[in-house]
Amino acid sequence: MFILLTKFFPMSRSIFQKSIAATLGVAIASAGLFVSTSSNANLLAQAPAPAASPMPTVPSGGTTVPSGTMTPSGGTMTQPSTTPPTGVAKPVKKPAKAATAGKTIAELAVSSKSLSTLVAALKAADLVETLSGEGPFTVFAPTNAAFAKIPKATLADLLKPENKEKLKKILTYHVVPGKITSKMLKPTQQVETVEGGKVTVKVRKGKVMVNNATVLKADVAASNGVVHSIDTVIMPPAN
Repeated sequence: MFILLTKFFPMSRSIFQKSIAATLGVAIASAGLFVSTSSNANLLAQAPAPAASPMPTVPSGGTTVPSGTMTPSGGTMTQPSTTPPTGVAKPVKKPAKAATAGKTIAELAVSSKSLSTLVAALKAADLVETLSGEGPFTVFAPTNAAFAKIPKATLADLLKPENKEKLKKILTYHVVPGKITSKMLKPTQQVETVEGGKVTVKVRKGKVMVNNATVLKADVAASNGVVHSIDTVIMPPAN
């Protein structure tokens, strides 16, 4: 067909040849581009991947990563603060308990300002050692205000050495063998004292009476018994 075309159209022969040459050039160029692109893709596939940056880790044992270490996201890691957060309560030390346990009746009396007259009377009657003994004892302890109800001359006379036995008789009338607390009391009872006489103990409307004296402070525990403070000195019955 090409021969026929060139025979009848001699001028078209050169044009047609040029067109074919141009078409072949474009095809060859396209084929070269495809080969070049495929080669580049193969080279990229064969190239080794860049090594990833090692992630910072926290070693076992509690060691923290140094401040300024880069994180995978591009930030930095900082050391945790050792300062307690605001608002976190610090442990509060509990206050120590007062060392009051273990005192004898005599030691309790000496340590109480309101029983100083009783202590003076116990010393004058040589009863401090007795009330420091094993016991147990229950003591109805007259306060200073209770002794103040006695005329000063009478009290001063009782504290004299020559009246030691009389004073001892009065004081031991305030002491009962054994340990009697307020919870053990019945509405009315009589208990025998160290002196030998008996006292009547009554419970009325929440108050405890020992003969004619009122208990002001009950159940003060001691290592050898219990103490009940009273507002009046009670006197033993006359023989």
